[in-house]
Amino acid sequence: MGIVLNQSLKNTIITYIGFGVGAINTLYLYPIFLGATYYAVTNYILSAANVIMPLFAIGMQNTLVKFYSQYNTEEDRERFLSFTVLFPLLLCIPLAFIGLFFFDDLVFFVSKKNPIVKTFIWLIPFTGLCMAYFEIFYAWARVHMHSVFGNFIKEVGLRLFSLFALIGVYFKWMTVIDFVYVTSGIYFLALVITMFYAFKIKKPKFQFTIPSNVKAILEYTFYIILSGSVANLLLDGDKLMLNQYMVIENIAYYSVATYIALVISVPSRAMHQIVYPITAKLMHENKYEELNDLYKKTSINLQVVGGFVMLCIFVNINQLYELVPKEYSGGIVVVFLIGMSKYFDLILGNNNAIIFNSKYYRMVLFLGLFLVFITIVLNMIFIPLYGILGSAFATLLSITLYSLAKLLFVVKRMHLYPFTKQTVTSLIVTFILFLAFYFWEFPLYPIIAIGLKSILVTIAYVYLNYKFKVSKEINAVLDGLIKKFGIK
Repeated sequence: MGIVLNQSLKNTIITYIGFGVGAINTLYLYPIFLGATYYAVTNYILSAANVIMPLFAIGMQNTLVKFYSQYNTEEDRERFLSFTVLFPLLLCIPLAFIGLFFFDDLVFFVSKKNPIVKTFIWLIPFTGLCMAYFEIFYAWARVHMHSVFGNFIKEVGLRLFSLFALIGVYFKWMTVIDFVYVTSGIYFLALVITMFYAFKIKKPKFQFTIPSNVKAILEYTFYIILSGSVANLLLDGDKLMLNQYMVIENIAYYSVATYIALVISVPSRAMHQIVYPITAKLMHENKYEELNDLYKKTSINLQVVGGFVMLCIFVNINQLYELVPKEYSGGIVVVFLIGMSKYFDLILGNNNAIIFNSKYYRMVLFLGLFLVFITIVLNMIFIPLYGILGSAFATLLSITLYSLAKLLFVVKRMHLYPFTKQTVTSLIVTFILFLAFYFWEFPLYPIIAIGLKSILVTIAYVYLNYKFKVSKEINAVLDGLIKKFGIK
């Protein structure tokens, strides 16, 4: 766990810094400087781009991680790297022609409720392509065990550039319409920076040759396209559905709530960057005892860290919403619903990495497609009835069912199990502290009140988890800090 803990810790810190910058953007700058309409437009474009991104990447970011360690010679590795970069470009050509052929129909479909979307429709494929190649070059760096810089660009860099652009809107250096275009430009800039960094780590020697195991690669890639589409639809499909049934401002209200809840999943995002290639290597070498040990460690460590984040959000949520315009306050329940779904997914550890690097990935991916269908149906039922709350409830049901299905599949098929008695201990500690802190507030300015309550929650949470030895790794880190600072 040395390299995992080291890079995961760096990635976690970087990701939380990014989410801190994003919180400033999401809770204040976007609502105040852009207004609900153009905030919603920006979110819709990014969500739609993220949904179609797997089609442009052709699953190569995951394929690269899975197969790179299996090549024994430098020549084979260079041939494979070339293939992962050039092959998606080749397949993007027919996608572009299909998009142009059905362009008018697509525009009519997505803009019939909100005509403003029509103006920016072409930014969706452009941004999706930038996202796709960013992920490919990021994977290029990750297979060489360099996950930190790409994570910095993804989590901090994008949000910092957005912050600067929002400041530009405030000083009238650009209009809110210009901001929408600049946002897509920021993703292109992130792609270019990450590409040069990847090439610095491993200088490319592009060659138009096909790897010897191309059949296995293409078969895996096909299913990864499905898995990526499933994951991204579960993540952003609700915003696309809201655009079809409600005025676009509701996407802004929903986005603030989902952003707050998404902070809970940050530890998983950070650890995943380095755990994924290690999981692939362990499975390739058939080291299942080590893999099972890694599975349990990632599960309890993510549960402890993610549980702390969720607890701080939930007990402070009412005062947190005092910082945003009143029209956004309907999203408080959304935070709870989405937050619980993220927490359940979090405690599954490196479950996804295990599945997508196993021989069983096909069945689970088809199950994911079925759950996407359920998500769409549930959104069609609940959004007209309950608005953004209906969408959040549909998302909670879908993600929970999908996560539970993946867990049962790994347990039954691969005999790997992530939970221990510490899992139950952590749940009890988190629930008791929620009851202890949620129902009262400091009668102070919201930021001060949130800070004071969070300090009390932190002391209680860290002490109880340390006392009950919930995580050996986290206790070891705390013991090191205690020894370093001479605390008795």
